[in-house]
Amino acid sequence: MRLSSKQTVYCFTKSRLSRLKSASLCTSASNDAEAVEIASILSKNDWKRLLETSSELTSKLNPEIVHSVLLQNSIHDPERLFSFFNWASQQSPNPQNLDSFSFLAVTLCNSKMFRKATIVLDSMVRTRRPVQAILGSIIRCWKGYEGNYVGVFDILIGCYKKMGSWNDAVYVFLGAKEVGVLPGLACCNNFLGDLLKVNKLDLFWKVFNGMIDAKLVPDVYTFTNVINAHCRVGDIEKAKRVFMDMEEKGCSPGLVTYNVMIGGLCKAGAVDEALKLKNSMSRKGFNPDAYTYNTVINGFCRHNRFQEAKLMMEEMRCAGLNPNHFAYTALIDGFIKRGSMAEAFQVKDEMVACGIKPNVFTYNVLIGGASKAGDLEKGKALFDEMVLIGIGPDAQTFSLMIQSYCRQGNFLKAHELFEEMKEHNLTPTMYTYNGIISGLCHCGDLGRANYVFEAMIKVGLKPNVVMYTNLIKGHIQKSRFKEARKILNRMMENGQMADIFCCNTLLSGLCKSQMMDEARSFLVEMVDRGLKPNEITYGTLIHGYAKAGEMEAVERCFREMRSYGIAPNNAIYTILINSLCKVGNVTEALSTFRHMSEKGVLPDIKTYTALIHGLAANGRINDAMQLFSQLDEKGIVPDVFTYTSLISVFSKLGDMEAALNLYDKMCQKGIAPNIVTYNAMIDGLCKLGDTEKARRVFNEIAQRGLAPNVKSYSIIIDGYCKSGNLAEAFQLLDKMPSKGVPPDSFTYCALIDGCCKGGELDKALSLFSEMLQKGFDPTSSFNALINGLCKTGKPNEAMRLLEDMASNCITPNHRTYTILIDYHSKAGRMEEAEILFLEMQRRNLVPNVVTYNLLLHGYYRLGRKAEMFDLFESMAAKGVEPDEIIYRLIANAYLEENSLIGMLKLLDEILVKDVVFDKNPTFLLLDAVCKREEFSEVPKSLEEMAEQGLKLSPITCHKLVHGFHDKGNPEKAEWILESLVRFGWIPNTTTVNSIIDKENDVANLESPNNSPKQATCGVACQV
Repeated sequence: MRLSSKQTVYCFTKSRLSRLKSASLCTSASNDAEAVEIASILSKNDWKRLLETSSELTSKLNPEIVHSVLLQNSIHDPERLFSFFNWASQQSPNPQNLDSFSFLAVTLCNSKMFRKATIVLDSMVRTRRPVQAILGSIIRCWKGYEGNYVGVFDILIGCYKKMGSWNDAVYVFLGAKEVGVLPGLACCNNFLGDLLKVNKLDLFWKVFNGMIDAKLVPDVYTFTNVINAHCRVGDIEKAKRVFMDMEEKGCSPGLVTYNVMIGGLCKAGAVDEALKLKNSMSRKGFNPDAYTYNTVINGFCRHNRFQEAKLMMEEMRCAGLNPNHFAYTALIDGFIKRGSMAEAFQVKDEMVACGIKPNVFTYNVLIGGASKAGDLEKGKALFDEMVLIGIGPDAQTFSLMIQSYCRQGNFLKAHELFEEMKEHNLTPTMYTYNGIISGLCHCGDLGRANYVFEAMIKVGLKPNVVMYTNLIKGHIQKSRFKEARKILNRMMENGQMADIFCCNTLLSGLCKSQMMDEARSFLVEMVDRGLKPNEITYGTLIHGYAKAGEMEAVERCFREMRSYGIAPNNAIYTILINSLCKVGNVTEALSTFRHMSEKGVLPDIKTYTALIHGLAANGRINDAMQLFSQLDEKGIVPDVFTYTSLISVFSKLGDMEAALNLYDKMCQKGIAPNIVTYNAMIDGLCKLGDTEKARRVFNEIAQRGLAPNVKSYSIIIDGYCKSGNLAEAFQLLDKMPSKGVPPDSFTYCALIDGCCKGGELDKALSLFSEMLQKGFDPTSSFNALINGLCKTGKPNEAMRLLEDMASNCITPNHRTYTILIDYHSKAGRMEEAEILFLEMQRRNLVPNVVTYNLLLHGYYRLGRKAEMFDLFESMAAKGVEPDEIIYRLIANAYLEENSLIGMLKLLDEILVKDVVFDKNPTFLLLDAVCKREEFSEVPKSLEEMAEQGLKLSPITCHKLVHGFHDKGNPEKAEWILESLVRFGWIPNTTTVNSIIDKENDVANLESPNNSPKQATCGVACQV
């Protein structure tokens, strides 16, 4: 021990004794007299009998008298003082004074009676007096000795450690240090090791820093503990630094140090570094032991490097060491997690062959693997095997088997095992109950799940977060959101703080059910409760909003997650790109795609597929193919979804040569087409009228081991009907039931349409009746027949069917009116079409872009441009977005009418909305304006627009200036620029050159190959 002085076991000096007496509690004169009398009796060998026969003295005995007797210490016999103290403590219900405990403990320590001193200090600590008071008393008494022994502080620390009062133990350590006392290095190292065992790292560093402050020189054990502490929190760099610094400070690492460092490296994922360190041990005179090998083997297993783990096991055997249960079980567990059950059982067989009998933990890992794989039979065989060879199943074994039976829905067998478990005196654990509840929830039996939950609480088990989460998830899967919410509230009322995983479960359910307002409110509540959302939280919300088409909310969530310091991951970027493509904003999607790399997030095949599909579906097929061609050079392998996206788009465009070429390449690369791939090709071929080739593709589905679905049948039946081959169509219809594929509404509609076209109205009516009998939506059935009648030029019969719908209380839908409007518009009967258009609105059926398209084409065919323009403006007023066909149609109408203002307004609308076209009308409009023979009409029209309060956007202004300049008219470009600046539509600092430069930059941006630095500031820039 440090700071020790010359030890004198029994002697006090008068001055020290008087100091102790003055520090003691004040006693009365009568107490002093009684203390003197008791001290006198205590000097006799039969002191206990004498004291017990003196009832007067015994009745007056109190803590003050005991303290006074101890201080007098006239007999100089610490052992007798210890016996007297214990006897006196039994006579009085009142606890002894702290100073009495302290005096006796110090006396016993100085007499080397450490076991008795420990008993005294243990009793002292159990008085539950504050540690400050106890330590203060010990220090006062300890200072009263000349030959004091500092071991009393070691023992006091040990007493607090034994009680688990780690904060108090550290308080004693630091308090003793302040008065110049410090336990020896061995004691300090043990203390550090104990704090590590209970994971009290904050206290660990207080003790270590106290050692350093006291100039205590660390040894190999100290350094090993420090390395271990850094490894515990994953701070592997600091651990490595301490390991390297040891030798510089004259302290070589030992075998345990190496093992701790290797364990830390493996835990941190640096298995190669761990292996390198293990291989360097021999140069330092150490041979790796079994623990070293087992640690490295476990490290390899945790990182799915199973072959290397097996090689390390072989090396271990060659070194004369046997892998233990830990190593074998780690390897078995690793193979199971990878899904390699066969290899896991092979390792188990090797283990037995090497004479190592699997223990209950090994069997639990194997049974757990069989359970997760759904192999209940294998799990049961393992359970029976372990019982047969004398290994008793523990609570976890039973719990795993119960959970397996529950997952299979065999609750009777699960209950039998539950009862058997109790017969083996094994108490069902939280894990047992959780397995039952999880299984019941999985099978949708929420009533019994709730019953088991309540039964568990009655036996005194407190549900944990995992159990609550399983119950919440079960209720969400049944769309029982109110009940799920009640469970969450109950959980928090019972003092269980919902974790982010639990809250994400509820949030996911709300988003999947498109209850986005409730999801948003719940997120706000989560944050208010102190939970920090993670990338899964925002990924769920973004996906929900994207599915609902709420792009503003998607962008808001994207910004918000950044404000919380959460970096969007690949999945979130992919959702955003996909959503932007779905609303036609491919420019922003490209910008976001480029921004991913800039932020260090690498796109995967799902991201590429989303963008390729988005580009192709929005008319930018060349850009899509260019991006597709980059996959090989980036080392990314296209999957079935990538190919199918492109095949679908080419098929819709009627470019079957390109679609079939992609199909061939896909098959050559060993990528199996799915049913969606085949359906796309069949549809494309049928639309071209090539039903023969379509049938060959249809027949190939079965050859590939796939089964045609209802869509496959319906597409080819529709193809046959359209080509007039009703015989083949009905032949396929007859095959469908035998293949287990019932016809759907689309199948019947295609056949009715074909029959009407082929003049077989009786068959059409028969199919119509069949649809109604089979319970298909009656509106869809009527629509099919109305459509067929219209296509065969029987509008009166079609209108009578519309009346029949009303008389039979069958409500016409949007499609009903669209079919009829289509017929009348194509027949030039616009008055009838207009009546139907108004009638559908009276029924609260909002016309969509298709309805407007039909009417606009009808007016266009009749040359009624004024009605066209009025109807086009009413679309915008009613919030219906025009499509590419309508924009092109209106552009043609303005061009034919030579309406310059109309052209400019339409051009402005298209550019501001950033509408993407396959055949862009903006070029036609710009050409018409910029190539105008009478140039003076352009500034004149701009003047008129300004007078009417109309205004062109900056992008349109730039396009006009650039257009004139691009056509070789720089003077006209300057003139137009001057007018635009004068109207205040663009800043007066704008020049023709600045516009040209900017337009060139935009042209570069729209290529998918440009650098990320060229990305515009849209949603992605807000990241």
